Amino acid sequence: MIHTKKKEGETLSAFVYRFNKKVMQAGVVKETKKRQFTTRGANKGKRRIAALYRLKKQEDLARLKKYGHQ
Repeated sequence: MIHTKKKEGETLSAFVYRFNKKVMQAGVVKETKKRQFTTRGANKGKRRIAALYRLKKQEDLARLKKYGHQ
């Protein structure tokens, strides 16, 4: 959480500028934009299919490497 206090004799626009600068440096805006739209994770079936696909690709690459085609 960001805490800022208005300095004595500081104008409102200078205070707002200083506050915005602290917010940007803290990454609050970036984090908020990242969390704005959430995506659902892949279900168990899709994860399984993806894992099987990765295994098959690894086996294919290993076989090609063994025979010197890569």
